[in-house]
Amino acid sequence: MLFTISSESNGVEAAMRGMFEARKQVFVDLLGWDVPVIDGRYEIDQFDDVHARYLILTDQEQRHLASARLLPTLRPHILDSLFGSLCEEPPPKGRDIYEITRFCLGRGLGAARRRQARGSLLTGIVGHALATGITTYVGVAEIGWFQQLLAFGWHCRPLGPPKKIGSQALGALQINITPETPALLASTGIYGSEIELRAEAA
Repeated sequence: MLFTISSESNGVEAAMRGMFEARKQVFVDLLGWDVPVIDGRYEIDQFDDVHARYLILTDQEQRHLASARLLPTLRPHILDSLFGSLCEEPPPKGRDIYEITRFCLGRGLGAARRRQARGSLLTGIVGHALATGITTYVGVAEIGWFQQLLAFGWHCRPLGPPKKIGSQALGALQINITPETPALLASTGIYGSEIELRAEAA
């Protein structure tokens, strides 16, 4: 099932704990990011505040499969606060523009389940945008994921050329969400409608 969670949500503690734990396993243990870790177990940073929204895909026991965080761009967020240099112009901001961050697939998934989880999470991200009036997503991605996002078939464009920052090549991008986006993603095998969506005060 896919939970959409905001600061008003209740009864989703297990899904939230699983997400923060998975983020630590992926971004700290696997990728070596220098980001805060709470109790040696949970990756939580300064943007995990009451303004963040989360989409969390779990199995029936609420074990984490995939997740993403959405940040409003009218408040400080990763692109404008940390990586504005990736944009040739000022980073896009607006009430209907959100940043996708911490896109996380569970480390224990096999290749087939990872593809399925990725497609289900992207389906949820698009569905959430269409349901809540989000017209644009922005984000920062490592070059391999950056290239995949550009190739998914939706309206996605770089905000500037990728740059080497620290040990990684990173790029910023913009994704425009329209009623045609599901069909565009379906044409490349990304979008799927077989998903149970549980909206928790999103």
